[in-house]
Amino acid sequence: QVQLVESGGGVVQPGDSLRLSCAGTGQQFSDYAMGWFRRAPGQDREFVATISRAGTRKEYGSSVKGRFTVSRDNAKSTMYLQMNRMRSEDTAVYYCAAFETVTGALSTSDARYTYWGQGTQVTVSS
Repeated sequence: QVQLVESGGGVVQPGDSLRLSCAGTGQQFSDYAMGWFRRAPGQDREFVATISRAGTRKEYGSSVKGRFTVSRDNAKSTMYLQMNRMRSEDTAVYYCAAFETVTGALSTSDARYTYWGQGTQVTVSS
């Protein structure tokens, strides 16, 4: 098992940048493919980004592609989400998630993920 804790959320203005972190404890972090999802008030959970075990493969949701970058440091058991050129529509609770795999698998579906963090609030407002 792995336990996940997000940090780095806050209030920023449109056009600003913010970096989220997701720290894992427990089982070897590199055993897991990881993902970021978000949920805005009154909306369904939305896929943001996913990264393979070794960090060599990544995919992004269409609304964040070109603005957000996912990365990971397995030596620090931490995944990151660098968010640039932020917009008001990026306002949401952001969650990190993990599923165990022996391959370079990714998933854009929240149903694939087994472990979830508690979420961190990101607010983009002028």
